[in-house]
Amino acid sequence: MHVVIMAGGKGVRLRPYTSTLPKPLVPIGDSYAILEIVLHQLAAHGFTHVTLAINHLGSLIRAFVGDGARFGLRVDYLEEHVPLSTIGPLFGMRDRLPEHFLVMNGDILTDLNYADLLHTHAESGAPMTVATFQRNVKIDFGVLAVENERIVEFQEKPTLDYRVSMGVYGLSAKTVAAYPEGLVFGFDHLVLDLLDQGNPPASYDFDGYWLDIGRPEDYDEANRRFESLKPILLPTPIPEPV
Repeated sequence: MHVVIMAGGKGVRLRPYTSTLPKPLVPIGDSYAILEIVLHQLAAHGFTHVTLAINHLGSLIRAFVGDGARFGLRVDYLEEHVPLSTIGPLFGMRDRLPEHFLVMNGDILTDLNYADLLHTHAESGAPMTVATFQRNVKIDFGVLAVENERIVEFQEKPTLDYRVSMGVYGLSAKTVAAYPEGLVFGFDHLVLDLLDQGNPPASYDFDGYWLDIGRPEDYDEANRRFESLKPILLPTPIPEPV
């Protein structure tokens, strides 16, 4: 099983941490980098091949991960000379991709079963399967609906419930076959394009643990809770290097 990890972003929202480290290598707890946790998880779920799309401080990621042997993985690299967003890097590596594969961001913490997501995608026939998570957001204001300068509805501090993308997707090679190499193309562009084609992505609903550490407050929370989360985030025991 093959996964492409997008690890080329600058992590602007996490500065100053990311001024000297790429975001996937910022530490969680006392002993692990985020990317290290992800690679151990992928190996535990039976993945064998990882492609890391790198750009910002990519040499540090190469030095840390190497060929992947210490994780029980085969790791290769795709270096972006210009940022291509979250889907664009795939267009330059189509000859390396199997029929079905996983794409994910390199900065998330979750106990998602990556192998089940990929299997579900391959069986679904959908062009893309998006791991989704239920978020509940409390609005701290009274919310008004206005029509013709008249208030027609009022809700006092409502809670909004909606599903969000977790930054992990099952994809098929044919889904990205028609796009030109070098195109700057994000997850949002692909979803909208598939909807316009009448070929909607599937949702893989997940209700376990998920945290995107793109914001300082989320990164602080991950560090604060890591010891209690370690049993669900890391395989036990962690495999010995091969």
